[in-house]
Amino acid sequence: MNKVFKALAVPYQIWLYILVFIPLLAMIGIALSNYDSSVDLNQINVNLTHWSILFQPQNVIAFRNSVVFAVLTTLISFVLGYFTAYYIFQSKFKNKFIILTIVILPMWSNLILRVDALNNVFSENNILTSIFGISPFGNITGTSLAILIGLVFTYLPFMILPVYTALEKIDYALQEAALDLGLTPFKKFWKVIFPLSLKGVVTGSIMVFLPTLAGFAIPKILGKGNFLFIGNVIENKLLSSTIFYNHGSLLAVVILVFILGSILLLTRFDKEGETLLWQKTKCTL
Repeated sequence: MNKVFKALAVPYQIWLYILVFIPLLAMIGIALSNYDSSVDLNQINVNLTHWSILFQPQNVIAFRNSVVFAVLTTLISFVLGYFTAYYIFQSKFKNKFIILTIVILPMWSNLILRVDALNNVFSENNILTSIFGISPFGNITGTSLAILIGLVFTYLPFMILPVYTALEKIDYALQEAALDLGLTPFKKFWKVIFPLSLKGVVTGSIMVFLPTLAGFAIPKILGKGNFLFIGNVIENKLLSSTIFYNHGSLLAVVILVFILGSILLLTRFDKEGETLLWQKTKCTL
């Protein structure tokens, strides 16, 4: 049976090497070279002089904006996502799968279509104005608020699902024991449920933070170019009249290193699949 599974995995491995590993190695190689649209292939060589772009004011601002919005999106998604997941977890609905399906339903549509729909709603003359004669958001397109709402709206399900999964794995007997020992409902939540669900919180935070950090479509559409993100800088490097392949690849490698560093830092204190906070926050009754 194991041989059958290994044979079935071969096409996936080939696909993975062709579409992931080889382009990744090519990107790293280009980041270490002088390759751009003005350089012939026979003139390519190792060159690190372009690394100075990392400290250009434009790129520093882009990195700062990306990190700030990623952190804010993660925090807001944590607050909204945790209590949404907790409400579903505590609800008496017989089929909670239907509720979860409604939560993830927007993810089944194209990202650009969803963001463009938000852009219409955030405009002064939008579809709600045409149908109901109201404009609940006024005209907030091109503002930081529009970008933040768009990011939270897009990535909130990535927080809800892992948190809900972690909550569902909690043994109900622990909750009953907490109440039997005299804990109030709030203390039961804080000392039992929340520590046991931290693994889902960490997983959800990573799933929200990383794509927000590297994204460019939402800031570009909802921000109207008023806010520069590192993803937008990479896009400009690769779509300008003179294509700076080495510049775009270098910035992409920096994001990749940042992402891998975050994951490695987590696993450094999380060898058993739990978080450092969870290791210190023992479930004490």
